[in-house]
Amino acid sequence: MKKGILVLIGLALVLSGCSNRVSYGDAQEIETTTIDFGSSDLQKIASEMVDSMLMSGAVGAITYNKRPVVFVERIKNKTAEHIDTESITDSISTKMLNSGKFRFVDMNRVESVRKQLNFQNNDQLVNSNNVIQFGKMVGAEYMLYGNLSSIVKKAGSDKDVYYKMTMRLMDLETGIIEWADETEIRKQESKSLLGF
Repeated sequence: MKKGILVLIGLALVLSGCSNRVSYGDAQEIETTTIDFGSSDLQKIASEMVDSMLMSGAVGAITYNKRPVVFVERIKNKTAEHIDTESITDSISTKMLNSGKFRFVDMNRVESVRKQLNFQNNDQLVNSNNVIQFGKMVGAEYMLYGNLSSIVKKAGSDKDVYYKMTMRLMDLETGIIEWADETEIRKQESKSLLGF
């Protein structure tokens, strides 16, 4: 009997030692878990790009007394890593919208809107007094687009990763680039022989 209790206690101790501990951290804190692209990099890029755009004289001129309509093309990932560039795009467009200087059209949702409008205009279940008419959507005046690229260098156990984000704001009527900028991130990792 004592032997059985000791086995159960020992098993409980082993299983409790294998449990994971989860805790919340500050989302704004710089994360240094790996050298790979992370949340701190996303926040830095989004913040620097939007700040640069809002401080630009050209953007100040086009947003003076009006809120131009912008279409944001998804950032292109030209790195070897899997990076959620839609999340970068979302952060940038959210910061721009919250600045109060821009309005947006979401081209990724146009097909869903088209289906809803077809339903409203062609289905007898919908009250005709509440139907949204075709041809009332506003077209974009500007397109914001960009690329995220990286260069990775390795020498023995040392690794260096350089990220570069480039963005441009194009006038869709004239094709003129009204604003462009880049931001860079460099991350380095060194491993000791013993892994410490």
